[in-house]
Amino acid sequence: MSEQFQELNVADFFYKNKDLVGFDSPHKATYMIVRELVENSLDACDGHKILPDVRVTLSKVEGDGGQERYHIKIVDNGIGVPLEAVPYAFGKVLFGSKYSMRQNRGTFGLGGKMSILYGQITANSRVTITTSQGGSKVYTFELSTDIRTNTPVIYRRDEADNKSHFRGVKIEFDFEGDYGKARDKIIEYFYETAMILPYAQLTFIDPNGTLLFYPRITEKMPTPPVETQPHPHGVDLELLKRMMAANPHTSLQVFLSKNFQRVGERTAKAFLKSNGFDPHMEVSQLSTKQLTKLVTALREYPDFLPPDPSCLSPIGEELLREGIKRLLSPEHVVVTTRPARAYEGNPFIVEVGIAYGGAIMPPDKPGKVQLYRFANKIPLLYDEYSDVSMAVIQNINWNQYKVKLDEAPIAFITHICSTKVPYKTAGKEYVAARPEVEREIDLAIKQAARELRVQLSRMEKAEYRERRTEVLRKYLSMMASFSTFLAEKTKEPDVDLLLKEGGAKKRRRGAVQLVDDPPEDGSMKKGKA
Repeated sequence: MSEQFQELNVADFFYKNKDLVGFDSPHKATYMIVRELVENSLDACDGHKILPDVRVTLSKVEGDGGQERYHIKIVDNGIGVPLEAVPYAFGKVLFGSKYSMRQNRGTFGLGGKMSILYGQITANSRVTITTSQGGSKVYTFELSTDIRTNTPVIYRRDEADNKSHFRGVKIEFDFEGDYGKARDKIIEYFYETAMILPYAQLTFIDPNGTLLFYPRITEKMPTPPVETQPHPHGVDLELLKRMMAANPHTSLQVFLSKNFQRVGERTAKAFLKSNGFDPHMEVSQLSTKQLTKLVTALREYPDFLPPDPSCLSPIGEELLREGIKRLLSPEHVVVTTRPARAYEGNPFIVEVGIAYGGAIMPPDKPGKVQLYRFANKIPLLYDEYSDVSMAVIQNINWNQYKVKLDEAPIAFITHICSTKVPYKTAGKEYVAARPEVEREIDLAIKQAARELRVQLSRMEKAEYRERRTEVLRKYLSMMASFSTFLAEKTKEPDVDLLLKEGGAKKRRRGAVQLVDDPPEDGSMKKGKA
């Protein structure tokens, strides 16, 4: 019997392999659906510098028995979706606006569609999309995905006057899940999102009617990322072929200067000559061997400028500090941001915060580390001990920073933003230990730890001074009485004055002055202490 061969489209592939993107159990799927839809809403706001207002309602609905069934509704105030793109944006897998060289929460344009697809295959649910870009009309679609062909199926399309001046997207559908087991992760997700985005307003109503509300505490926002071109250190043979196919009759010098970031004609000419290429040669004339040589040379040439960080949107030290103070209420906060670096031509920035004392509790068991991880502003809640940040923290000698890691009330916050975060899995749960990324996290944490050590040293000195003052306050009155008696004076010195800063300065200059009534000529009689 001969083998039968057939094609499997992307929708069918992910339908049969849901676990690859995190939908591997009812409770994990419940968490993933909430997370993916919220992330899409936040991207629709952040990318256009709109202060996010995202509202999520999760309610239980009657099912046919078996697994619990839920209805989710999410409303945002983002930029909205153009009318012609709505069916494909929500009904076609791997179709979206995130396939560009700039920082996005999503990487594959898959999470939101996979959430909707999960509702379709578990609850036979169609998705209802209501959207407007702030114009005079509001559009509503009811649709699903034809999994065999990966195309949208439209059941209803309505158009109405936008009387409420709505702008954004509202999504509703049913799915089978388990909120009871997912509850803690969902609540933690909103908690950490409020930490990393103090400018966002988040509302969540769970199936029990419990309201979780995080109002924004600032109207400052990070600068949105801008789309950029590839960096030559990150090019591969396939990408280079595609770029050259679009510019077949361009000279190599012009091609490099027009299609790669931070490569001018002078740099392109110097690179080509140093690697034996004619700058005036058309790209279409390159042989396969020359293409391979060119790719290798682009990756290894040391004189290209670092990648352009404008395609990234870090939180910034001020906003990160505000978010940490808001949620963790520490006594000390140290925040640091590293300069932009690159791995395989992909720019990235590492931000780190260390919070100490205050409302932060010491670890309840040895080896436990309180770590909040973020990547492109997404909280990472699973597999924390597999993450590169955890490995870096555990490898640092904390004694030199006056911190006992197993006993200290300390929390770490790490944020990596990049055009391509090196996730270890498609579910985006932890970051791989790329040497460049690991090094930057290590440097950032150590820099923050040095600043924390200074603050802790100041705190220790202040506590020592306070203890010394308490001892002096306890015995100084008796010493003053005895000294007055020995000096044969009648009036004891002002003890409270001696404990003040002015009194301390006088003590550092020399003797304590014991004073009787001042003489009429204004001079002071001095006694010996």
